[in-house]
Amino acid sequence: MKLTVVIPAGKNSELSVIESLKNQSEKPFQVIVARGAQASRNRNRGIEQARGDFIAFVNSHSSFPSDWVFQIRRFFENYPSVDVVGGPQLTPPGSGFFEKISGYALTSKFGAANVAGRYKKGKLNLNAGETDITSSNLICRRGVLAKVRFNENLWPGEDPKFICDAKASGFRVAYCPDIVGYNQRRGSSAGLMKQFFNYGKFRPRFSSVLKNPLFLIPGLFFLYVLFLVLFSVGNLSLTGNVIGGGLIGSVLVIPLIAYIFLALLFGIIDGFRNSDLRGVLVLPFVYPMIHLSYGAGLVLGILRKFI
Repeated sequence: MKLTVVIPAGKNSELSVIESLKNQSEKPFQVIVARGAQASRNRNRGIEQARGDFIAFVNSHSSFPSDWVFQIRRFFENYPSVDVVGGPQLTPPGSGFFEKISGYALTSKFGAANVAGRYKKGKLNLNAGETDITSSNLICRRGVLAKVRFNENLWPGEDPKFICDAKASGFRVAYCPDIVGYNQRRGSSAGLMKQFFNYGKFRPRFSSVLKNPLFLIPGLFFLYVLFLVLFSVGNLSLTGNVIGGGLIGSVLVIPLIAYIFLALLFGIIDGFRNSDLRGVLVLPFVYPMIHLSYGAGLVLGILRKFI
């Protein structure tokens, strides 16, 4: 197997991924670093320089176990009809406190819904889609890239679009839990919210949220919270007594109370699932960071698309 690894990177980005590529048990393989301001353009430039029959896409701050290339080769030998495969992008060992906590939230069904599988090891799926894999750990046969490229008008939404386009072109896409990658998480609440705000903002540009209503829920939740805040400000009796404001105010806060209950419940579940009691205390605050920032970005993206 002739493999090319394409690393899109900013002009001054640190290439921490190189060390784990040097430590691969199977080599040599071609490594291309494509630097620039736009990740999609960098990946496409890397494709033009690639000599391998298989082309892998990773992030500059990713890392991989020493058997990563071996697992790629074994997968394509076992499943020759598959054209594109991706693996889980896990939280790196030794990550900081907030990075670990945000990683727990991303693997949670409550925190990340149907995309949670991207961030943890699941089961082999030979009919995977854009909710299962990302471009931080993505390998394609060269023939795929003769027909499908990364959309340079989208960032950070180019990899779901690429996977959707590949499937629409008739290529077979898979998820393999053995092709493990580690991807650095955001180290602060501001960084996490900015990341998910951008995800939400670009979603309507390449896919109708009506095709997958789960992506619409954070937008509706954001609008609900915004309305609740405006209602509270405009209603003196409600602001004077949080659950006051008459029957209307009492009914309005029921969904919020239900959300808080679920956030607390899943904080306990996900904290114990990851054997980290700190998560029990912090996750109930991290979930709304993800949901509200994604929802705000989604609403803005829809407005920009139709107005």
